[in-house]
Formats: sequence, C-alpha cells, structure tokens
Amino acid sequence: MTFDEAQILDVTGPLEVFASVTRFFPSAGYRTDVVTTTGGPVLASCGLQFTATSIAEVDAPIDTLVVAGGAEMKAAAADDELLEHVRRLAADARRVTSVCSGAFVLAAAGLLHGRRVTTHWAECGRLQEIYADVIVEPDSIYVQDGNVWTSAGVTAGIDLALALVADDHGQQVAARVARHLVVYLQRSGGQAQFSALLTAQGADTQPVRDLLSWLRDHLEDDLSVPALARQINLSERHFSRVFKAELGITAADHVETMRLESACRLLETTGSSIEQIARTCGFGTPETMNRTFRRRLNTTPGEHREHFRPPDASTLETRF
Repeated sequence: MTFDEAQILDVTGPLEVFASVTRFFPSAGYRTDVVTTTGGPVLASCGLQFTATSIAEVDAPIDTLVVAGGAEMKAAAADDELLEHVRRLAADARRVTSVCSGAFVLAAAGLLHGRRVTTHWAECGRLQEIYADVIVEPDSIYVQDGNVWTSAGVTAGIDLALALVADDHGQQVAARVARHLVVYLQRSGGQAQFSALLTAQGADTQPVRDLLSWLRDHLEDDLSVPALARQINLSERHFSRVFKAELGITAADHVETMRLESACRLLETTGSSIEQIARTCGFGTPETMNRTFRRRLNTTPGEHREHFRPPDASTLETRF
C-alpha cells in the first residue's frame, strides 16, 4: 500500500525481493499488488510515476499487508478512507508490515497498540511522542511483534522482505535471493540502523577522522581511552569529550561496535576458528567475545555463524 510522495525504494525494494523469489521458485506463490486509496497514477517523492490499483478493489483475506513510507505520511495517516481499508485488510491478514514511516499509518489505524515497533531513525521520536501506547525501538532495522513487522528506513525494507521470505521458506532461499540482488542477508533485525563505519562518517575534525580510519586496521591493539588519546595527542579528558561530541557515543562503545561488526563479518565469510576471530578482532579470548555477543546481539558467535552460514546450493531447489 502506498500514496503520492511515497519513498520509491520503500515500494520497489520489497517488491523486487518477492519478485525474485517467484522467479527462482515459482512454487513460492507470491503475487503482489501495489494499491492506493484511489488507484491510478502515483507520483513518488523522487519524481517517478507508477500505476496502482484501488485498495477498495482488494478482497480480504490477504496474506501480507505492506505499508510503505514517504514524505506525505502525515496526510496518509489522516486519510480516514485509507485507514479504514488498512484495518479491513489487516483484520484477516496473516502478517501486517510497514516500511520506514509507514508505521505511522499502522499506528493511526490502531494496529500498533502496545506493540514493539521501529521506523526510520529520524522519525522514532515523533512516533513515540504521537503514539504513547507504542513501544518504539529506535536502533532496530526491523522488529517483529506477533504478526506485526515494522522496519527502519529505505533499504531496511529489503531486510524486512528478506526476513519475511526466510520466515516463509527458510534462510537458504532468502540467502539465494540476497545474493542475486547483491545485498547482505546478514543484517538481522536486532542490529543497529547505523554501523560503526557510518557513525564514523559523522566526525567533524580531521584528527578524529584519521583516528577512526586507523582503528579499522588495529583492532588487536590496545584501544583503551588512554591509548586512543595518545594516538592523537590529547588528554584523556579532552579526548573523551571531543569523541562523544562528534560521534554521539563514547570511544569505548565505538571500539566495541567495530570489533563486533568485524567479528560478525569474519564469522559469516571465513572458516577461521572462533579463537582466531576473537584475537583478530581484539576481544582477546572467545569468552570475552561470547559475552559481547550475548549482551549486544542476544546470541553467541557459534549461533551467529550457523545462522548466516552460506547455503548449500544443492539443497535450494527442494525447500518448497
């Protein structure tokens, strides 16, 4: 479901995931319809025009309702006719989902009461302020609460759609589609909307930017606050203040996030032992890395590797 001024990737990202599954595995049974209140031409926020069906023409029950987000979300969330149709279709749908600010439509329709949800990081505060009965998780890429799935902004809709495919047909099928689309399947719902590298791009001063670049190749080193402060010739107190002001997090949190993300990549893409990865990423011991995974991702390194193990292509065709 979409509307004028919608974010085009909120619509086409999930659509392409489901279309790819259908191309590779026709028996998957996905059939998609793009709908708006009135049907006909839709002008996306990027200027691209596409055609939609009237939502009134869609008969319940449907399997999955996906509500896109976009610039005119305030108007969409105030459209009584649209909200009534959303409630009608959601009543018998197996799943109700939203991409980005599409969560505002679900909330306005009364479908998110008491549920854990997420939306684009820039809109999380407003969603929580307007709908106090909703539990907003601002750091998550997507959140599942019962049969309601909500996702963060733009490309997170692809992560959400891949998660829905994995829920329907298994991780291996979702991995096949992710490889075809040249996107990562590795972003689980509990991962932060911002990676450490994206966070690092927000640094204002050259010394801090240089330090952050240096960090990536020195995860095994002593990366304590005193050591980092010496690296750019600042006092510990001044360094801590500057780092927090420029990145919004402490140096210790940033280092731990970088080490965690590096460990995840190595677990997903190499056959290195957990002991080797713990040393390479600066955790020192598998026990320390295990505690960090438990605390930050609610899993273990071994479970993470098993969950994201590359699929055996010989088994893909027998999943349906």
